[in-house]
Amino acid sequence: MSFTYDGLKQAIQDYTENSETTFVSNLPIFIRAAEERILKNVQLNLFMRNQQGTMTTGNRFLGAPSDFLAPFSLTITVNNEKEFLEFKDLSYVESFHPNETETGKPRYYAQFDVGNFILAPTPNANYDVEVQYLFRPASLTSGAGTATSWLSENAEIALLYGTLIEASVYMKEEQDIMAMYSSRFAEAMSRLKNLGEAKEVTDQYRTGEIIRQKT
Repeated sequence: MSFTYDGLKQAIQDYTENSETTFVSNLPIFIRAAEERILKNVQLNLFMRNQQGTMTTGNRFLGAPSDFLAPFSLTITVNNEKEFLEFKDLSYVESFHPNETETGKPRYYAQFDVGNFILAPTPNANYDVEVQYLFRPASLTSGAGTATSWLSENAEIALLYGTLIEASVYMKEEQDIMAMYSSRFAEAMSRLKNLGEAKEVTDQYRTGEIIRQKT
């Protein structure tokens, strides 16, 4: 089973038995909220990208990719070899290097704001840089009615019940309905986590077959 954009919207109306005009007009918001919930709770390597650039001497800020969601790594090239910078809290980076006019080879980085990283020390050269990051894919709602997305084709149960949760909040549904949707969403997320955080980073050759306890 998979969903097109129109198919998911119709499923939400069928499950909730609600086709009221204002409710239907808010369906894209419910879907985007569910997508955001999934993306921020499961690490899926297929949503990983690399972007190369160059640091600027004397500038402690480095622009983040426009679709940046979370970092995997940031490296600089020194003498044709890559060196990894350590990701730290913003307060740590600023306290480690309070005088931004002093320069050196960067050791740490943090997310300064939605569009920039901050480096410490301030770069003393125009280092080539490569950032590996989790990106935010285009929403299912950005396409036509027949459009699909990776989530709508491969995480359709999580997307369905995540959207139903958001729709139920809007409708002020009874607690038992909310609990049922939340339980189904949690179950789907558990399977998705197993894919993204276990199966994607290992194989049977190295770990052997999965053995489950017999009942």
